[in-house]
Amino acid sequence: MASENSPLLAYRLLGDEGAAFSANGAGGPGGASARKLSTFLGVVVPTVLSMFSIVVFLRIDSTGSSGLQVLPQGYGWSLLYGSLLLGLVGGVCTLGAGLYARASFLTFLLVSGSLASVLVSFVAVGPRSIPLTPWPGPNGSSLPPQVGHFTGFNSSTLKANLGAGYAKDYTTGAMMTFASVFAVLFNGCTGIMAGANMSGELKDPSRAIPLGTIVAVTYTFFIYTLLFFLSSFTCDRTLLQEDYGFFRAISLWPPLVLIGIYATALSASMSSLIGASRILHALAQDDLFGVILAPAKVVSRTGNPWGAVLYSWGLVQLVLLAGKLNTLAAVVTVFYLVAYAAVDLSCLSLEWASAPNFRPTFSLFSWHTCLLGVASCLLMMFLISPGAAGGSLLLMGLLSALLTARGGPSSWGYVSQALLFHQVRKYLLRLDVRKDHVKFWRPQLLLLVGNPRGALPLLRLANQLKKGGLYVLGHVTLGDLDCLPSDPVQPQYGAWLSLVDRAQVKAFVDLTLSSSVRQGAQHLLRISGLGGMKPNTLVLGFYDDAAPQDHFLTDPAFSEAADGIQEGGSPALSSLFPPPRAPGSPRALSPQDYVATVADALKMNKNVVLARACGALPPERLSRGSGGTSPPHHVDVWPLNLLRPRGGPGYVDVCGLFLLQMATILGMVPAWHSARLRIFLCLGPREAPGAAEGRLRALLSQLRIRAEVQEVVWGEGAGSGEPEEEEEEGDFVNGRRGEAEAEALASSANALVRAQQGCSRGGGPGGPEGGDGEGGPATALTFLYLPRPPADAARYTRYLALLETLTRDLGPTLLIHGVTPVTCTDL
Repeated sequence: MASENSPLLAYRLLGDEGAAFSANGAGGPGGASARKLSTFLGVVVPTVLSMFSIVVFLRIDSTGSSGLQVLPQGYGWSLLYGSLLLGLVGGVCTLGAGLYARASFLTFLLVSGSLASVLVSFVAVGPRSIPLTPWPGPNGSSLPPQVGHFTGFNSSTLKANLGAGYAKDYTTGAMMTFASVFAVLFNGCTGIMAGANMSGELKDPSRAIPLGTIVAVTYTFFIYTLLFFLSSFTCDRTLLQEDYGFFRAISLWPPLVLIGIYATALSASMSSLIGASRILHALAQDDLFGVILAPAKVVSRTGNPWGAVLYSWGLVQLVLLAGKLNTLAAVVTVFYLVAYAAVDLSCLSLEWASAPNFRPTFSLFSWHTCLLGVASCLLMMFLISPGAAGGSLLLMGLLSALLTARGGPSSWGYVSQALLFHQVRKYLLRLDVRKDHVKFWRPQLLLLVGNPRGALPLLRLANQLKKGGLYVLGHVTLGDLDCLPSDPVQPQYGAWLSLVDRAQVKAFVDLTLSSSVRQGAQHLLRISGLGGMKPNTLVLGFYDDAAPQDHFLTDPAFSEAADGIQEGGSPALSSLFPPPRAPGSPRALSPQDYVATVADALKMNKNVVLARACGALPPERLSRGSGGTSPPHHVDVWPLNLLRPRGGPGYVDVCGLFLLQMATILGMVPAWHSARLRIFLCLGPREAPGAAEGRLRALLSQLRIRAEVQEVVWGEGAGSGEPEEEEEEGDFVNGRRGEAEAEALASSANALVRAQQGCSRGGGPGGPEGGDGEGGPATALTFLYLPRPPADAARYTRYLALLETLTRDLGPTLLIHGVTPVTCTDL
């Protein structure tokens, strides 16, 4: 578990399990004492001092009210003073948080005394005139001296100060506006994170941070309001605009004001530096920015991150080169506003995500206040400085993109995942299956995979066929949970999800445990998906005697080190899946169960796709590119049941239209754009050439499918002079035809398809001659009509043998049977 002594909000951003380190100078065994800072010392004191520092301290120059030089002036001197002060602060922070806490308490006492003297002075000091330092005019001349007036409590003075009356800033010469004044004043409210940055040193951070911050903000708000009221009631506008150090001029004892001013500045500087160093050290420990923050990882033997302190010191030293507060005020304020907007956005995201573990104890918290905070911060950013606001948002976007590209640590919790879950759940509930319409049909695939080593091409082909629909990878592990000590399926999800990432497919993973593959397939068909997103199509590899190939060895995406260890020490993906089944070894699925699984899917009203020889698909067609440089290919579609030929337009049935739809969807994938779609039309026994082609072309025009139509004469279908009796699907295996006749019919259909493939290649591979002749484009993929399995389970083996004969040597082939309408010509 993360240690409470971690630097950011009591937990390190990322660390090893059980790692803990002391963030203070005591460290080691004495580190426990540093974690005992109370709410007052750990939160209230640094927050109050940080919030006082900017407005109170930096309303002073180094010239006395009478014009007497207190310190030498000039850019170089100012840089020297700032560097010396920063060195002192850096030394205290380097020695540890314990010394910082004691120094902060001492300065808190000094600041409280200084504030008390200022408040008493408003009442005790009588009206007086205060000469103001003349400022240089044009061409080296001096402007006439001015006099400010402390009038005591006077209603006329209050009325004169109520208007805006913006003038030039005498330290920079820039004309003040509401935005620029807000930028300076806002810095007085930027100390609210000081206590949170010290959370690693607190006894009870979860209680001390909110309580201490609210107390400090309330106290500071009261003091500021009182000072604003007293100043506007007693000081005229000239004094307020021309002397930022007027507190000294009206004080009973001016040196006490100076002591309080420099004390609060010192404390605020320490608070900012030590808080920044702790956050920087946490970022470095998480390796978020690599070697850039590597020096910030260095800690002392006692656990004090002095490397991060020195790193922060160097960054602040660069900022000191600007020289003027008001020069930096706009930029500093914009960055603070970005940080606060990010915090508000995080809380808003957690609230909208409805995460049960997000239970803020602040009773006034709501998403309305978060949204108001984000909007207010963004609005003021652009009012103060549009350029700085745009640059800061761009920088934050670039950093976010860099972290996303590098990949965040796995132990982090991502609010984006919670938001996605919330939105997906909401819209899934609105996805009503009763409102489905055929016009918006899309394939939602369940691909059953035994071993992904031999199914990578099919994995990618199915990803192309889904057309924005659901894609689920299903796997059945054989076993009985009653006989096992634990569920063997759950540990497998990590490997399958890594497979999805490596293969670059947009798929979900669903695994199940069952006593047989057939029962497991039934489980997945019933329960995969959620709500209106459930698979409507089952995809299976073809059941044949071909030896499975190990595509992990040849696919570049799965090339791994020889020792089987990935970068970072995690096991290689190839070691998480067993090697392919050896030829002749027993299978987990019998031919009977394979056909029965197909029959089960059709009974459940699921479409079925059987894929054969997908390993022979052209690699460029399975890539994620456009396929523009690929050699030309054909995609052949045979929308007629070749094992049940009969007259009439058989291509217009539901299954035939499903084949056309799936082939068209594949052609819409960029990698298949250059492939030409061919539809083969088998003529009936007494049908004249051209008539059926005209009807098919009219249908394709209505469906907006671009394809080449070819008529072929099939002797088996046209040789009979007498009309055949209408047959139900599957009758050819149920006894109407003999086994020899059915085998001859399947062989004839196979020869017909191969002949058309050979014609396109001039007798190339897959054609009747099986030669290597050159001609037209080769056939990359063939779509065939899949007949229904026979009703008699005893004929399943014969049915599978006929499918094997039908698809033998055809190359990559998809046998498809569709049971749901997928096209519509109605408006």
